Amino acid sequence: MSTTSQSTSSKSSSPEPSRQDTMARGHSEQGGGLAAATARERGRSRSAPIPRAAEHQYAHTALICVAAPHLAVSSEHGQLTGSGMEGIYCAGRRVVSRCQLLIGGLEPVPLQGRMINAAQARFISSARTIVGHGPDPEIVVERLRSADGGERISVRNAGGRPVRLPVELRMGTDLAELSAIAVGKTGPELTASVHGSGLSWTAEGLRASVAVEPQPDTVWAGLGLMKWDWELEPGANRTIVLSTELAQPPTDTAPGGKRAGRSRAPDPREVRRPPRVWHGARAGGEDRRVAALFRAALDDANALLMVDETVPSDLHMAAGVPWRCALAPADSLRAARMLLPLGTRLAAGTLRTLARSQHTEPGRDFGRLPGSLRDAGPYAPPSCTGTEATLLFPTVLAEAWRWGLPESETEQLLPAAERCLQWLLRTAEDDIYVADPAPDGPFRCEVQAGAHRAALIGAELLDACGGDGGGELRDWAATMRGRFQKEFWHEDGRVGRPLALITPSGAAKTYLGCAAVELLDTGLAGGGRPGDGLLTTPQTEQLCRLLSGPHLDSGWGLRSLDDREERHNPFGHRSGAVRAQESVTAVAGLAAAGHEQEAASLLRGVLDAAGVFGLRLPEMYAVEPGAATRVPLPHPAACRPAAVAAAGVIQLLITLAGVRPDVPGGAVCVRPLAPAPLGAVEFTGLRIAGGPFSVRVSSDGTGSVGGAARALRPVG
Repeated sequence: MSTTSQSTSSKSSSPEPSRQDTMARGHSEQGGGLAAATARERGRSRSAPIPRAAEHQYAHTALICVAAPHLAVSSEHGQLTGSGMEGIYCAGRRVVSRCQLLIGGLEPVPLQGRMINAAQARFISSARTIVGHGPDPEIVVERLRSADGGERISVRNAGGRPVRLPVELRMGTDLAELSAIAVGKTGPELTASVHGSGLSWTAEGLRASVAVEPQPDTVWAGLGLMKWDWELEPGANRTIVLSTELAQPPTDTAPGGKRAGRSRAPDPREVRRPPRVWHGARAGGEDRRVAALFRAALDDANALLMVDETVPSDLHMAAGVPWRCALAPADSLRAARMLLPLGTRLAAGTLRTLARSQHTEPGRDFGRLPGSLRDAGPYAPPSCTGTEATLLFPTVLAEAWRWGLPESETEQLLPAAERCLQWLLRTAEDDIYVADPAPDGPFRCEVQAGAHRAALIGAELLDACGGDGGGELRDWAATMRGRFQKEFWHEDGRVGRPLALITPSGAAKTYLGCAAVELLDTGLAGGGRPGDGLLTTPQTEQLCRLLSGPHLDSGWGLRSLDDREERHNPFGHRSGAVRAQESVTAVAGLAAAGHEQEAASLLRGVLDAAGVFGLRLPEMYAVEPGAATRVPLPHPAACRPAAVAAAGVIQLLITLAGVRPDVPGGAVCVRPLAPAPLGAVEFTGLRIAGGPFSVRVSSDGTGSVGGAARALRPVG
């Protein structure tokens, strides 16, 4: 392998500027020509141009491979050009931004790009044909790219004559942070240096490197270019294999001749990928989409799994890619809750990870989980994800306990859940309602639903495990329920509806959004009891009618805001876009409330939307109101895959079987939707009390269980 900083060593397809480029550059440097004179004259009479503002980058049309925290974001043509979000990422840094393949000095013609699975994409292209040789492609190129930065480039001669091919790879990176790339704030490409058989780039104490097999014939390090000269006989195939790494370079030698130890700042080499879980989970049925949707959602869920670096045995899900490839307390808890039918390991790991971040110092925040503020739509101030996570924590623990979380793990997590419930009661002392953000924020409808759910199921868990405070929680829930049914319900003489929020001064917001679905979710996984809900029976019936009406139900999922509202925007993430989280909650809530036809209709709409998006449901998408041929439109800022969307598809499908366990009570309830909206279905490899079980539902809605669940008393 020869290495040079000049391009003259190449006899063909080199980075050397063309004769026309050289002439143009010389002319410009001399300042000659009418164009140059005109530009100079304009420069005297106007100020310097205003720099362009940073712009949000989007990846909704990209093929995104993920094995969190590794990402590969590619366009359908497969070339990484360094524009927008394209690149290979590790732990929030772009390891490779540019990886352009040239054959004979030209880019291949893209033919197809598609996902193989959550972590791999395949791109097919052909070398450009020469006039006189016919239009049929002779050189076929296949690129198989993985989320971890590995890539296999295969070049095959499919023609009938030998060919000599100069093959080039032009590579580069800026080592930029994902958060900066997302808003277009990146720097120039770094200068490469030779590293082993490939290239490397260094900045900010990090080194990105690309190893290449076979070794290039020539490397222009400063230009990030590697070249091979191949001769291919008919039918012959040659392959280039790339592997990338992001690491901290070794420090200088310490006194005494020993190499100084690395800083304990997070080292990308220490990033761990959890093993794939849920191996045996399968779904099938009369509707062919059931198996495909279940498999794709499970693949995405596995790809989003991450480990807590302090305790690698604890798993949690990243919120979504490419924007939120990290633990997000509320979303990670919701996803773990949705996946409880596949086992309690994820829920336990997520709960333990969050318990380590809980506020335990005396004061107003004692017991609260950390969380950031987020936009809550055009009619409400920002809400706090920490409030949502704090109320979800005891709910997820109690439901995991119902699914058979071992007693030792339940007892380990119980103190953190008690602190969450103590925070709830303390926050509601000044007023019966829970403020969000506490202590001075408004009283939101969905927050009261989450607090009521946490109090009831938390009290049940405390009573069963010998904890204190269950009676106080039930008393608070009963008092709050009585006031809520009067003060949070708006009657306008025609159609009643729940209030969206009440400000501390008493002002009410009456707009209708999908956050109201939380009022249907009592959180009692074993099956809600009459009177446990926040609303009266007539109020619940009215809410179900509103949710299934045409102004919230888009036909493809639930809109986040009634489309008659003045500030409705089909792309607004809390002002009209369809959000997977609320749509999934609505299906389960409608079914539990006895509105099975409405639940089935909404379920079919969401699954149809998943089909439109290639079986990978985004966290949100747009559906234009009133369009005769409306179909879901991608939201350019949506995560795909996303934890709540992938887990939500699995929960939607399992909702068809209506499994509600009560392992402590020795029972399991199976209440399928009837008649079955997608025909007969079967799920195998689900887990309850640590053992596998299966569920079968016939087309008429009759359900049966097998496996470990047989040891539990069946309840119809």
